[in-house]
Amino acid sequence: MFQPNHHQEPQPQPLAVMDVDQSEMSIVQWDGTQNGGFSQAQSMMLNSKKLQDDLQNLGLKIKQHENNLKLLKNQKNKLDDSILDTQVTLSKYHSSAATGTENEERTSQSEEETIKQILQYGPSAASIWCQLRANHTSYASYPTLTKDVIGIVATLGRVDDDNLSRMLSQYLGVETMLAIVCKSYEGVKALETYDREGHINKESGIHGVGASFGTALNGSFSVICLEDLRPYCGEFVLDDPQRRLDLLKPKLSTGESPPGFLGFAVNMINVEYMNLFFLTSSGHGLRETLLYNIFSRLQVYKTREDMLLARPCISDGAISLDGGMIRHPGIFSLGSWKEMNIRFPRSSASSAPSKYSETEKQLMEMRWKKEKMEEDMKREQALLDAARHQFQRKKEEFVKFLAESSSYAAQVTPPLSCLG
Repeated sequence: MFQPNHHQEPQPQPLAVMDVDQSEMSIVQWDGTQNGGFSQAQSMMLNSKKLQDDLQNLGLKIKQHENNLKLLKNQKNKLDDSILDTQVTLSKYHSSAATGTENEERTSQSEEETIKQILQYGPSAASIWCQLRANHTSYASYPTLTKDVIGIVATLGRVDDDNLSRMLSQYLGVETMLAIVCKSYEGVKALETYDREGHINKESGIHGVGASFGTALNGSFSVICLEDLRPYCGEFVLDDPQRRLDLLKPKLSTGESPPGFLGFAVNMINVEYMNLFFLTSSGHGLRETLLYNIFSRLQVYKTREDMLLARPCISDGAISLDGGMIRHPGIFSLGSWKEMNIRFPRSSASSAPSKYSETEKQLMEMRWKKEKMEEDMKREQALLDAARHQFQRKKEEFVKFLAESSSYAAQVTPPLSCLG
């Protein structure tokens, strides 16, 4: 008997594609969108580069406008100084012309008259020195003394205006005006010697000179040793034969020079030609040693009203040609002045400069240039403000773009499980 056949037909199996899990499905779907996403990413990269280029160009434009504005400001400051110097020159003339009658009545003081006033002042070291200088025979007898002494403060400079001479003398006082000026400490030692007990030797130095003239020197006197002074260490006015100090001119809060400012006293003293090239052993002249130490940055104004209005600009005192005086900031000298006969000699008689009209024309031209320069500065400032505004807007646009790009990248980037 035959056995029944138990062979069974094979059952149909599902296709392999049906076994694809969800992660594989995701890969297929992402691959399907890849081409479109690449085009959008490329577009975003181009936009990013364009925004960055725009920001860089605006930054360069801002830098250029800032440099232009800085250059214009520097040029304007130099022009302001030139205008002020020209105004000072013209103001000196106007001041002298306005007080011409008064000066004629007083008679301008010459060096000879200054020396005469020193001699009449009474027995003093300064008067004895003047007598010695006038007596050539005696002068040669004191080589140790005479080789180091330069002279008396009142005789070592000249001024262009009698009112200025009077006020500078009032500011310094008699003791300083009569001070003897020495090159080094050797001159100080030669002026006065002492015995073993420390008493003054009346037979040597300036005391001995006075005794030889029949003049007994009593009381004290001032001596200035140039080598021991702390000199001015800044720059000098270019191409100035008088080697005036290049001091920073006072400025109001508006940036303008105070009205009526005539200059610094240290630069308004004219050093005599014979002393102009004098140098100490350390290489410093009379202006940066003697004059700078007795006047410092003393400012000179045309009127008391001008001086008082300029108080915020005054750092080391000020005087005005009509009698005002601020010895130090906050310290005022009031009342009427007792006339001082010992004054700085007057320079040659003041008269209208030979090129006065030309100087006025130059002043007008400089003022016109200043106006044009201020217009250029305003225009440059407007361009700078506009460039900064554009930069800020472009920066905000770029920041917004970065935020949107970051959001898009998060949407199109496949999950990490797809990349495993």
